Amino acid sequence: MTTSIHGDLVATDHGAAVGVVHGNLNLHPPPPRPAPVIPRQLPAAPGLFTGRRAELARLDRALTHAATPQEPGTDAQEPTTAALTTDPAGAGQGATVLVSAIGGAGGIGKTWLALAWAHRHLDRFPDGQLFVDLHGFSPTDNPAQPAVAVRGFLDALEVDPNRIPTDLDTQAALYRSLVAGRRMLIVLGNAATADQVVPLLPGSPSCTVLVTGRHRLDSLIDRHGARHLPLGALTYEEARGLLAARLGADRVAAEPEAVDELIGLCGGHPLALSITARTAEPHPDVPLAETAAELRDLGLEALDHDTDPAASLPTVLSWSLRHLTDTQRTVFALLGIAPGPDTTPPATAALTGTPDSTARRTLNGLENASLLERRPGGRYAMHDLVRRYATTTAHTTLPEHVREAALTRVGDFHLHTAHTAARLLNPHHTLLPPEPPEPPEPPEPPEPPAPPAPGVHPHPLPDTATALAWMDAEHATLLATQRTAATLGHHHTVWHLAWNLTTFHHRRGHRHDAITTWQAALEAADHLPDPTTRSRAHRLLGRACSWLGLHEQATTHLKQALDLAMRHHDPAEQAHTHHVLAIAWEQRGDDRQALEHAHRALDLFRALDQPVWEADALNAAGWYAARLGRFDTAQEHCQAALTLHRHHHNPKGEGETLDSLGYIAHHTGDHHQAIDRYHHALTLRRVLGHAYLVAGTLDRVGHPHAALGRHEQARTVWREALELYRDQGRDADAERVQRQLDELDHFTSANPDSG
Repeated sequence: MTTSIHGDLVATDHGAAVGVVHGNLNLHPPPPRPAPVIPRQLPAAPGLFTGRRAELARLDRALTHAATPQEPGTDAQEPTTAALTTDPAGAGQGATVLVSAIGGAGGIGKTWLALAWAHRHLDRFPDGQLFVDLHGFSPTDNPAQPAVAVRGFLDALEVDPNRIPTDLDTQAALYRSLVAGRRMLIVLGNAATADQVVPLLPGSPSCTVLVTGRHRLDSLIDRHGARHLPLGALTYEEARGLLAARLGADRVAAEPEAVDELIGLCGGHPLALSITARTAEPHPDVPLAETAAELRDLGLEALDHDTDPAASLPTVLSWSLRHLTDTQRTVFALLGIAPGPDTTPPATAALTGTPDSTARRTLNGLENASLLERRPGGRYAMHDLVRRYATTTAHTTLPEHVREAALTRVGDFHLHTAHTAARLLNPHHTLLPPEPPEPPEPPEPPEPPAPPAPGVHPHPLPDTATALAWMDAEHATLLATQRTAATLGHHHTVWHLAWNLTTFHHRRGHRHDAITTWQAALEAADHLPDPTTRSRAHRLLGRACSWLGLHEQATTHLKQALDLAMRHHDPAEQAHTHHVLAIAWEQRGDDRQALEHAHRALDLFRALDQPVWEADALNAAGWYAARLGRFDTAQEHCQAALTLHRHHHNPKGEGETLDSLGYIAHHTGDHHQAIDRYHHALTLRRVLGHAYLVAGTLDRVGHPHAALGRHEQARTVWREALELYRDQGRDADAERVQRQLDELDHFTSANPDSG
């Protein structure tokens, strides 16, 4: 439609008059719309920000990926990014509002990371940045309401107060309308719940959102597809860089050992490192070693602050507990005093006296609150400083009887599960009680562990492989459980843990741990009524000392064990002690004395009618006879031992005897049979997970290979033996095998056609 003016009449192209104009008509264009407001609300970038390259790169990739148009039907989300995908138009265009939800424990540096990344990418957000602290975890204990945050954003966008609706939903809709199509960054800091965040999410894919908070915000993930970016402790290099930035590179370089200790004591926790640097910075003449000593002695107290809550690590950590349930707070505190570096749901159920399902939910809740970290194998661990705070919480909030009952339950859980594992690992071993009805040895030890506390259910272990895997995973916890039991005066637990760890320690080559556990058991035996516990503790401590090359201590303990066994007329204990004395004299290089004790053990076991133990003694006598060059006698004894072990289905004893027969065959010139015997022994020992004995057999089988000119085979087995010896701390054996390898290399270099 067009408009024309005829005199005073205004007409349309349809010929109809629509009005009368008096005077002159002046046509003006509408006034220009005001330029949109560009808010700049970001706080200053963190000073001296260091590290976090991997996390910054992940955020970069997320931003780049979100800006790349996606083909229909493709996955718009990169697995390593933290993105919230949404399609507000519902048209399937792949539009994406990028939301990176940075989570982690208090003081771990979430806001620092968000601000550092934001300031590095200001050019990507020319239409402005909005920022709000939602006070989810702060001194005020008063989280910001979404309505307050939305109103703050509308004010920042300079909306006329008279235009702002009264209800939250309409305000949020207005906010989304104002940022639609604009390239803006919205930073939502310190969020406690998804309900605080959702009303502040823009609907336009042109915007990017960063959320920080200690909780994982599961409903944000579930309802909107957000991806969580967890933030952990700094790496060693990042932690060192932080200290260098605060204290100066020269000062840090001048005291590398003190710096290493500071980083270790702080566990790479950024706030702890910053507090430590702040303490040390004004005193350049005070060695950092003194700062480390103070932190070592005072612990969390050294990271406290009387007047500034945000500068106090204990206070910052305490804010996380406000959002926990009563049950979660109690479990958090108990985990602080639980033995071991980490835990599992079954152990937590025993610790807390709750059903397994409740323990799992509680652990998940603490993980969601960034107070626990879930690790492979269903294990949960705390950062060292968080655990120290949990320990303090336990001692300040839980009565002593509650703490002791919890430690008793979890101690019983570990002891009885270890008892099951030990019987599975080696039911016929001379050190362990046999399973009835075969073979018919008397039950040993005479007093099995007392029944566990009510409600404690040991972890089920259906077979040997599961038992060995459980022992591997729980070894550090079992050692800590024994220490805790000693502190509580639970002497039976201390003694039985040492007993049930013996076979495992031998299989895995944990020689130092064997000494430590049996020293504790010997002290506990002073408080136990059964005199046998003391003689056995001396015997097994003597064995552990001999194993580690502490020959004088070994002989002393073994003589005491034999004296006690004779005094109490205990022939079985006498036989076992003679067996260990044979091993001890072999370690000292006296095979004649070793053979004498082996024969004494053999006679006693025969008199006791104990065929499996008799087989062990037969093999020992055969071994020492072979070492003395008495190969016919050695062959006879070992062949008899092999028959007994196979008859009684004792694969460990069978493997040991096959190893002895391999040695005999090699030293009598039958190298092919030696290799066959050794390989059968290796198969059994590998199945049993007996790494300590595997190393020795690999070492020995290399010699018949070399004697037959199979140099590559000899080199292969010696290299594996060398690696195992080094892993087990058997330095002398490792040096000897290295010499064997060097000699073999020299020989093959000089004789390239030797095979």
